[in-house]
Formats: sequence, structure tokens, C-alpha cells
Amino acid sequence: MNKKFMTLALEQAKTAAKKGEVPIGAVVIKDDKVIAAAHNMCEALNDPTAHAEILAIRAAAKELGDFRLTGAQLYVTLEPCPMCAGAAINARIGEIIFGAADPAKGALGSVTNMYSFDFPNRPTVYGGINEKECLELLKEFFKEKRKS
Repeated sequence: MNKKFMTLALEQAKTAAKKGEVPIGAVVIKDDKVIAAAHNMCEALNDPTAHAEILAIRAAAKELGDFRLTGAQLYVTLEPCPMCAGAAINARIGEIIFGAADPAKGALGSVTNMYSFDFPNRPTVYGGINEKECLELLKEFFKEKRKS
């Protein structure tokens, strides 16, 4: 686990916010190198599956030429939802490191824990990394949205 990679995910989240997207960012790391980085693009793509995690996993699979991201780490600013947690299982992600818990849709302990089921290839999960900064970015984004 390396906080500099969460900083990169936060940069992606800030890019999303500037574009009017919910500020969530993700990076995929393999062998201590950034393989892919993405941010939410649901609004721009008019696609409910265009979450930062999904886009980063897709880009990493394309970059490596294999959907099996065995041993990779996924850094994401917000606890993944069930869809993204499932994608991490299918991609064989080794670790998920997230910033803030998601009390509305979090699937790694907040609302449910997808990995409490006996799926093969369950990632190891670490939460609360740079949590304060991740939460502040989300709070500020929605505060501004309510104003407009």
C-alpha cells in the first residue's frame, strides 16, 4: 500500500469534479507502476456503468492485453459499489485500497460486504486511506451542486 497512489486517484477525482462528474478517481497499479487511471464519466458517457473503477479496470486490461489483473492493486477514492466490487473479483484484482466509506452503496463493509461470500479471487481490502481528503472533495462537490 502506497499513499502516493491514492494521491493519483484523488487527482483523477478532482478532474471528474471539474467536468461535473461525481468526484471519484481510481488507479490500477501492477508491480509498483501505474497501469491505468480513470475518473467517473457517467454523465459524459450517459452510462451508469462508467464508474472510475470500471474504466480503470478496462484500461488496465487493455494495457496489459489480459483481463486477468492478478496481483494488481486498485486504489479508489470511495468504497466500491457492488458492480465495481464484482468487476474487481472478475479481474482478479489482488488488493483494493479505498479512501472514504460509502454509507449509501458501499459493498466492502458499509452497506454489504461482497467479499464475505465465498467468491474465488477475493481481493484484500484496506479502507480509510486519505479518508479526510476524499470525503472533503465529495462534500464540497455536492455542496456546490445544491447551490446551482
